[in-house]
Amino acid sequence: MTSSLKALISVLTLLWVSALWPQASAPLSFDVVITNGHIIDGTGSPWYSGDIGIRSGKITAIGNLSDAERTRTIDARDMVVAPGFIDMLGQSELTILVDPRLPSKIYQGITTEITGEGGSVAPLNDAIIQADLPAYDHYHITPDWRTMRQYFTRLEKQGMGINLATYVGATQVRRMVMGEEDKQPAPAQLEEMKDLVRQAMRDGAIGVSTSLIYAPAPFAKTEELIALATEAARSGGIYATHMRDESDSIIPAIDEAMRIGREAKIPVEIWHIKVAGKQNWGRMPEVVAKINAARGNGIDVTADTYAYPAWSNDFSAIVPPWVHVGGNDKMVERLKDPALRARIRKEMMTPSKEWDNEWTTLSGPEAIMISFVRNPALRNLQGKTLALIATQWGKDPIDAIFDFLIQDPTAQIIGFGMSEPDIVLALQQPWVSFDNDSSGTSPEGILGEEHPHPRAYGTFPRILRKYVREEKKLSLEDAIRKMSSFPAQRMRLTDRGVLKAGMWADVVVFDPSSVRDLATFENPNQLSQGMEYVLVNGVPVIDQGKMTGAMPGKVLRGAGYVP
Repeated sequence: MTSSLKALISVLTLLWVSALWPQASAPLSFDVVITNGHIIDGTGSPWYSGDIGIRSGKITAIGNLSDAERTRTIDARDMVVAPGFIDMLGQSELTILVDPRLPSKIYQGITTEITGEGGSVAPLNDAIIQADLPAYDHYHITPDWRTMRQYFTRLEKQGMGINLATYVGATQVRRMVMGEEDKQPAPAQLEEMKDLVRQAMRDGAIGVSTSLIYAPAPFAKTEELIALATEAARSGGIYATHMRDESDSIIPAIDEAMRIGREAKIPVEIWHIKVAGKQNWGRMPEVVAKINAARGNGIDVTADTYAYPAWSNDFSAIVPPWVHVGGNDKMVERLKDPALRARIRKEMMTPSKEWDNEWTTLSGPEAIMISFVRNPALRNLQGKTLALIATQWGKDPIDAIFDFLIQDPTAQIIGFGMSEPDIVLALQQPWVSFDNDSSGTSPEGILGEEHPHPRAYGTFPRILRKYVREEKKLSLEDAIRKMSSFPAQRMRLTDRGVLKAGMWADVVVFDPSSVRDLATFENPNQLSQGMEYVLVNGVPVIDQGKMTGAMPGKVLRGAGYVP
């Protein structure tokens, strides 16, 4: 080797070392360092001690960072530091446009929401907007988007307090092509529906979903759903479902979901898993065995639960699906027709395996509570039971249902129909995560005028209080796994859900001995307590127990997204 070549190599080596050494030796610097906490990283592992350094919205170091420079220190002494919680079904696509801070969510420690239950926020056309105008008018929202991409653009321009991802609803694409009719799509119509799913996946949807008790969804046959799910699968999506039946025919409903997953070659998420109706109490072991067998046979199926003894849905779901054909106006016409009322009453009083007959699954009118109305004349009935309303009106309970729906076809109810042992068995399954199944809300403003299910404010803290701290049905580590890494894994959120260097800094800091829900069925509009700090993408949205008003949330797009 010549002397000139040796000299060149020496110079290059010095340049290389000098380029690297400042990075290796320079003191670490962070925007935020969280110190002194018990780190429960989301994987299910036991807690460990350490500091968490956050810079530019991401976790950049975990360890002893006592000498590191930082803009701010958060002292988490005597508290748990965990990944932000992921709500597997959140329903906030419209209310996030009303109050983008979403107080009811962040006070639970929720940093990411998955939404889009059958009827998604997009795609839209003029007919759907006209049919859904009561909801838009109620929230003073102008639907100025038509595609999922346009909706995401509006969200990003506005800002939001948490991250949000959404499915495209199979009901939504059916309404785009078929309207509200009980018909089967012609081949060309099915192709149009499949194209809408493809476009939504390119726009960033995370999969396709169904909610098969709400018309016009029950009119879709399994083959139609397989076709739509296959399109989502091609883009790396997931099939999520509110199944066709959650009571008497729950096993056939699970069979249908499994068939869709198997034939479309797509993972399946069963939303808010339950066995409804007193006659079905005690059947959760049968449901668990069914799903365990499916998983054992290679079907990728998981579920989630909100772990309350009452469900909540549209009041109109209590009448048979055929009553809904043509939309709400047609339903009201039928409810006013004496002959049709008699037919509807007879079908409601008759147990059926053809539709999810909620009237026969409930113990009576005392098990139904009016949750939310849009007709101001009925607002004083929010929080009242159907039994009380029927008595006040001097009517038979079923007649009271019909007359209530005539006055407000978009009302929502709470139905007390599940048993505690079934709830506990479901939430203990390793393949079950958690969902609110309620839109983000607030005790203030127009949202505070509603009377939601208490799960809207309390699901995640209630699980930590009731099932972890008080009843010890779950360990704290496993509960946090079910709230963070497991749903992140399920939703393919590869850069969230675990406290690890390189991940987005969605972080909660709370005292496990005091975190609790306050919302009740009688008084639901109460924020949960105990979340001392909640960081979304490294920015505090809860700081020392108080909301900051910051809106650092991001739209989370699916694997099929095309920029």
